[in-house]
Amino acid sequence: MKERDINGNPTTDMVNITAKQNSYRIAVAGAIVHVSAEATIEAIRNKTVPKGDVLESSRIAALFAVKQTAAVIPDCHPLPVEYTTVRFLVEALAIHIEVEVHTIYKTGVEVEAMHGAAIAALTMYDMLKPIDKGISINDIRLIRKSGGKSDRKQDFTSLKTAVIVCSDTVSAGEAEDLSGKAAMAHLETFGITVANYEVIPDNADDIAATARRLKEEEFRLVIFSGGTGVGPRDITPDVIGGLIDTPLPGVMEAARTYGAAYTPMAMLSRGVAGFSGESLFLTLPGSPKGVSESMNALFPQLLHVFSVREGKRH
Repeated sequence: MKERDINGNPTTDMVNITAKQNSYRIAVAGAIVHVSAEATIEAIRNKTVPKGDVLESSRIAALFAVKQTAAVIPDCHPLPVEYTTVRFLVEALAIHIEVEVHTIYKTGVEVEAMHGAAIAALTMYDMLKPIDKGISINDIRLIRKSGGKSDRKQDFTSLKTAVIVCSDTVSAGEAEDLSGKAAMAHLETFGITVANYEVIPDNADDIAATARRLKEEEFRLVIFSGGTGVGPRDITPDVIGGLIDTPLPGVMEAARTYGAAYTPMAMLSRGVAGFSGESLFLTLPGSPKGVSESMNALFPQLLHVFSVREGKRH
């Protein structure tokens, strides 16, 4: 529910990006400054504009603007600007501005790049208006971007998927399953429909039999939730680990590292991951919070493994 202020009006909140992961992101934005006379272009080239070196001043202004974007655009998050470059191209009476920004962070730098391009254009306008009254600024735009989930977007609607909840209490009807449903809700955001959902007890024979059956039925992704801790009935990783023939140790290490940012107890999870034949088995925690954190850590990038498994290049 939307928070409301003292007068009952909806509050304006920043987008919550705490669950996102850092990734390498690039954005390139542009703007075009049109002047009205060749004499203006010559003054820029010869650095005879009374206010100074137009291109160098505009470049510096763009660098400042990129770094200060969060201070003037309300919903922009402060982020580390790892690299910025500013390029100019003069064609006839048009000066093309390009600003390229790099970061490794949870959100992209499109607005930072566009802000830089806009301020560079405004700086040119300010410096040139004493000698040219016909200047205009046009086409402030995003040229391209990379990084984030949009780069990894693929169609996984046909991925045969199962979610298995390993829990004595849930299977006995003494508690409601929340973790398996959390996993399914997350998968749905990528267009993945769970074809098989079951609740089984924390029993080695039941877990092994279920895993073998799903493998025989050619399920490609099988998520087990529950039994990954160090309690006396936490046996899921031991059983599933014995069925895996191609371990993927980095997968659950990534989940534990992500989880550690929320709780130091994430290091106690013993989850494993890997292929048994062509079925990818994942063992996730039994709490909905632990499942959500693990799913945020692993998806959608983990889905790339199915393309690699088919022999496609990274």
